[in-house]
Amino acid sequence: MNFREVVNQFKDKNILVIGDVMIDAYLRGNVNRVSPEAPVPIVSLQKEEERLGGGANVAINLVAMGAKAVLCSVVGNDEAGKQLVELLTENNISADGLVFSPERQTTVKTRIIGNNQHLLRIDSEQVDDISENEATDLVQKVESIIHHSKVDAIIFEDYNKGVLTEKVIAEIVSVANANNVITTVDPKHKNFFAYKNVTLFKPNLKELKEGVNKIFSFQETEKFEEAVAVLEQKLNNQISFITLSENGVFIKDKITQHHVPAHIRNIADVSGAGDTVISVATLCLTAGMSIKEVAEIANLAGGLVCEKSGVVSIDKELLIKEVGAAVKF
Repeated sequence: MNFREVVNQFKDKNILVIGDVMIDAYLRGNVNRVSPEAPVPIVSLQKEEERLGGGANVAINLVAMGAKAVLCSVVGNDEAGKQLVELLTENNISADGLVFSPERQTTVKTRIIGNNQHLLRIDSEQVDDISENEATDLVQKVESIIHHSKVDAIIFEDYNKGVLTEKVIAEIVSVANANNVITTVDPKHKNFFAYKNVTLFKPNLKELKEGVNKIFSFQETEKFEEAVAVLEQKLNNQISFITLSENGVFIKDKITQHHVPAHIRNIADVSGAGDTVISVATLCLTAGMSIKEVAEIANLAGGLVCEKSGVVSIDKELLIKEVGAAVKF
């Protein structure tokens, strides 16, 4: 089987993305003078743009690979929440998993760009944990989707914005495992060890070091493998998948482990690469690929998006071409 045949299977995959979601807004214009009121540039506004961010960017990558994505989160019952739904619809992402709360604020990150330079960012957000009632509503939404439709995998996308509480994580993982649904995690520091009994756990090297509270480099093989062992002892996860930046990726299950070096790239921007990696890795798992194949293909996907400026989704045809040249099945 070649990779194009694998990708053709993705159209039948239904993936839930659970976690923090946001709108990335951009105000772009020219700067020709400085304000007389304060030593700050005056931006002559030319263009306003809104994009999906956070967990929604993971969903965009899933759709780009041909899969169906359902976004599950708690957002505000506000104008930004309505705009979020419109953006999801435009990007063919289901909003069936969203909980709209009058007590919550939808996250919007507004970047002001003058003469193609990033001048300022304004964050409108609420980062405290969602309430018990909001957590219950979210878990019930996810349970309903799992029980009433075919769900192949769940991706937990954590940005420490309060949606993925310990209660939400534990209850959804339990439901997923009871229904044989693959669970994959892109973690942050706050609830790092809350993701017990998941299928695949994907920290980067910095997050791994912070999680186990140890200082080491990937080249310090013994210390690195000790850290992974600590991780697995605490989480009881099936697969550990560590992204290593310029050193590629490392993947390990109960039987084998593999280091896949990075490919030589003209790196333009690493933004969003982690979203691409977790999306592609999850889809490859749903297709029954080996952990080595999962690592090789996700590593290629992450590298490809780094060659483009800004947060961009994976180009399916380009990835198929790259995999065909680099990965042996």
